[in-house]
Amino acid sequence: MDPGWLLVLIAGGTAVAVAADRTHPQAARAGKMLASTGFVVVAVVAGASGSPFGRAVLVALVSSWVGDLALTFRTERAFIVGLVAFAWAHVAYTVAFVLRGVAVGPTVVAAVGLAVIGRFVWRWLSDGVPPDLRRPVVGYIVVIGTMVATAYGTFASAGDPRIVAGATAFFVSDLAVAKERFVASPAPRRGVPDRLWGLPLYFAGQVLLALAGGG
Repeated sequence: MDPGWLLVLIAGGTAVAVAADRTHPQAARAGKMLASTGFVVVAVVAGASGSPFGRAVLVALVSSWVGDLALTFRTERAFIVGLVAFAWAHVAYTVAFVLRGVAVGPTVVAAVGLAVIGRFVWRWLSDGVPPDLRRPVVGYIVVIGTMVATAYGTFASAGDPRIVAGATAFFVSDLAVAKERFVASPAPRRGVPDRLWGLPLYFAGQVLLALAGGG
């Protein structure tokens, strides 16, 4: 399959998911899963299965696919399933980056910076996080921060900008999910600006990581 057509399918699925999010849940689910399936196929077509690094990226993408499906259902149980699936995706990405090679110094510097950012993110979210989700959310912030810090270390070692750009886009896009879920806003406006930038950024990041997985 031509990668160009895959990118068109992902963009189309993302557009449908954004446009139909609040009005047509089934259409939004179909669009989102089309885009999610697209980034998995991009990695396969790019040759990700041919190396340990690429295979770990594939595991991360498949875990993300599961998380995407879970988050199309607006229940607390589905949210927890999605949180766990995406946490596993970040663990798999971290393993992939370690397999590719990391520079320790830049990784440590990035980790310190992300720890500071993570603390601010938690303070921003904490008032809206239910008691039974506080530990899982804190754990998720730690896991995604570790993934992004490792991505910076791999970029310093391997010089592939797709890795650091994809990981950063994933991190920033998760702020949209967190804001929609935990930060109160007037009901008529809830989620509208968040999905407009969050979903496109998320899928762009995943495509970049999928392409990087192919070498």
